[in-house]
Amino acid sequence: MLEIRIHGRGGQGNVVAAYLLAAAAFEVNRYGQAFPNFGAERRGAPVTAFVRIKDSPIKRRNQVQTPDFLIIQDEALLHVPGVLDGLKPGGGILVNARQPISGISNDFTVATLPATGLAQKILGRPVPNTALLAAFLTLTDILPLDALNQALGRRFQGKILDNNLALIAEAATQVPQAAWADLQTEVA
Repeated sequence: MLEIRIHGRGGQGNVVAAYLLAAAAFEVNRYGQAFPNFGAERRGAPVTAFVRIKDSPIKRRNQVQTPDFLIIQDEALLHVPGVLDGLKPGGGILVNARQPISGISNDFTVATLPATGLAQKILGRPVPNTALLAAFLTLTDILPLDALNQALGRRFQGKILDNNLALIAEAATQVPQAAWADLQTEVA
């Protein structure tokens, strides 16, 4: 089972990102599970969402304590205690940042994407979630980008869908294809 933990702030589409990633798994006949964890429901408050992907039914129902990957939607969250806790050695961290990140343990592989800037340019809003998902899927190759496109198509339509599809296509070009394929544990 592949486990992903997504850290962000209210208003960044953190929960939607988790649901879209799980829905993308369903699009290719895998099982997906997604759920959020947050305190005060306000814009800017820290939000954590969890995703599991597996080739058979998922029976586990607790929060993801030892993720294979982290997606960090706000670079400042790297300074919040506990954000990196439990990440498996050799795991990957994708950070919404304009510059490469330093100072994180060598036990992890880190990639960055200026997702907020891309979203602002293409969507007209600073919502980095779909750009980060596209980069994550491109880096890991765990699901095809088309599965994410299909999941989006089931949730959105019109200009919102078209702009998000354009954002996904652009974000996928910003990271190397399958660079993290060797990091992932076998999805069983």
